[in-house]
Amino acid sequence: MIALRKPLAVLLAALAAVWSFSELSEAALGLEPRGFDERLLLLLREAGDLADPLGPAWLEQALRDITSLGSLTVVALVSLLAALALLRAHRPLAAVGGWIAVGTAEAASMLLKVGYARPRPDLVAHEVEVTTASFPSGHAMLAAVAYLTWALLLTSRQEPRARTLALALALVLTAAIGSSRVYLGVHWPTDVLAGWVIGGSWAITGYWLVRRLETRG
Repeated sequence: MIALRKPLAVLLAALAAVWSFSELSEAALGLEPRGFDERLLLLLREAGDLADPLGPAWLEQALRDITSLGSLTVVALVSLLAALALLRAHRPLAAVGGWIAVGTAEAASMLLKVGYARPRPDLVAHEVEVTTASFPSGHAMLAAVAYLTWALLLTSRQEPRARTLALALALVLTAAIGSSRVYLGVHWPTDVLAGWVIGGSWAITGYWLVRRLETRG
């Protein structure tokens, strides 16, 4: 019975993620009003000047720095270091599995962007350069997959306190990266929510599959 609980939990989490993503995708397809998206974007701008994000200049610069942590370049470097650490711990399956999770997530993100082709927000000025479509947020999705997956894999054989701390840090980092995309005006809030939903589910599923393979090996 215990052996069945984890697969069932992973399946239920995946189904919940698919349902949530489909609900959020209605905004990308224009099937729902943009009221929530627009209100939140406007709340993050100075009254009377939509080109100026809310808060001091240092906050804007800090969030530009934070948003770069979800870029493909930074995620690839973090993934390389995490994989090397796992290889040193004699866990090649975890190292390869983590890279597969991150790589397939990036590919899926690009395919979804092409499929939905949602335009970037035109309501406020963009504070960083963007070239791809808006839905889902690639930074939010890739951050969720990379940081959560590596945190789980690197601490899977450590004490619960270490796992909890690593997971908490990964969640905070993922939340900060996704939120920065909205603050900087390059994503609708529903883009980021969709990225978090699909990315979190991707990370949980990938981690579970890797651990099953390691256990059987």
